[in-house]
Amino acid sequence: MKKGYLTLLAEANAVIESCNVTEVNSAQHDSNVLIVDLRETAEILRDGMIPGAFHAPRGLIEFWVDPTSPYHKPVFQEKTHFILYCASGWRSALTAKTLQEMGLPNIKHLEGGFGAWKQSGAPIATKKDPT
Repeated sequence: MKKGYLTLLAEANAVIESCNVTEVNSAQHDSNVLIVDLRETAEILRDGMIPGAFHAPRGLIEFWVDPTSPYHKPVFQEKTHFILYCASGWRSALTAKTLQEMGLPNIKHLEGGFGAWKQSGAPIATKKDPT
């Protein structure tokens, strides 16, 4: 193996911006910010999500972001700032790097992910159908 996940995470964290729970909590009220939950549907159904977050499964995000893709979601053209999160911050760090390389502007990820959000006591929304 040429690179393990720790190397990939270190490379991503060297070039992306992170934010903390307080910053995400404040950003929830900014109409230019899209908070994106990258977790699997089962995780959201089990644990809830950040209120107002948009669910974009990690396995589809590149296709949803690219306006030339048949799976493109217009919300990625409507917002100007993006905060990504997953369970612990690993998937969101890798995804932030990928989307940054694709040319999506103003991307951050929640350091510590939904685990940090939950541990802080911040509000949690439940969803029956997160998509």
